[in-house]
Amino acid sequence: MGWFGSSDKPTAPDPASRQDRQRCWDSRDAYFTCLDGAQVVKPGDEGSACAAPKVQYEKDCARSWIEYFNKRRVLAERQQGVLTQAGNQLAQTKKQ
Repeated sequence: MGWFGSSDKPTAPDPASRQDRQRCWDSRDAYFTCLDGAQVVKPGDEGSACAAPKVQYEKDCARSWIEYFNKRRVLAERQQGVLTQAGNQLAQTKKQ
């Protein structure tokens, strides 16, 4: 409202607050668990499968954190694929 009144706008999460950080991490974990269950690697590609956890995740986390976590998820999956492939190649080399 005015200078001293409260606003009806939702407040952005405060990353400096321990409770807000924990809430963000919990929401992220719930959303990523849902993505794992739907066998989706890239967040946003799940359609409506994980709508509720996604809404909570976007509500509880700062936009910059969401972008970071989403990129890390894709990168981690990519790295896991490379490591698996390298392990398979090593196993084949040892057989010969």
